[in-house]
Amino acid sequence: MPAPITVVIPTLNAAAELPGSLGALMEGLAEGLIREVVISDGGSSDATLQLAAEAGAELVSGTASRGGQLRRGCAAARGEWLLVLHADTQLAPGWAAVVAAHLQARQGEPGQPAYFQLKFRAKGPWPTLVAGWANVRARVFGLPYGDQGLLISRAAYVSAGEYPDQPLMEDVALVRRLTGLTALPVIALTSAARYQREGWLRRGAGNLWTLLRYFLGADPDKLARGYQK
Repeated sequence: MPAPITVVIPTLNAAAELPGSLGALMEGLAEGLIREVVISDGGSSDATLQLAAEAGAELVSGTASRGGQLRRGCAAARGEWLLVLHADTQLAPGWAAVVAAHLQARQGEPGQPAYFQLKFRAKGPWPTLVAGWANVRARVFGLPYGDQGLLISRAAYVSAGEYPDQPLMEDVALVRRLTGLTALPVIALTSAARYQREGWLRRGAGNLWTLLRYFLGADPDKLARGYQK
């Protein structure tokens, strides 16, 4: 029986972070969980593609758009399950056993989607507070963001309509159509670079405002332009 999981990682000039993300996946290979890794690139000009090739990943290229890249990457996947991760997210040691147990419990069923517990690779009260809010938002409102990772069966992914080809809020668009989202007791260690650069309070408030505007019907392309400033 082939390994059940395809890992899908969208990239754009991610050479600094990709090795850490890929390295954390090694225990999944050792456990026979990972069938393949698909890197869906949006036009990197650094060493991202070289690193992906050296790791034996399958490469998919196209226009830079997080939703479009994820859609293309998932379309190329051959596993029964998809593990979607950001290039700057590293699953903490021990994740493979937890994921294996989750998959085993769902055998014969469509597959209950799951996400991980966010933690920033930074110290201090602000990283703890912002990550804590993200985990509460995911648990209470069913809105995990992409940096928390997503484990989903192919059947559930297709049934939910797949990732929309949009540059921002593609993760929210998908998870709002999912039922039975569950939190796995695994830490997803994520880069704090953007928060450290822009300020924790300013960035956190900006993310919340962006989410509210999206719910009110704002165009994702317009939101993305503001988000990337």
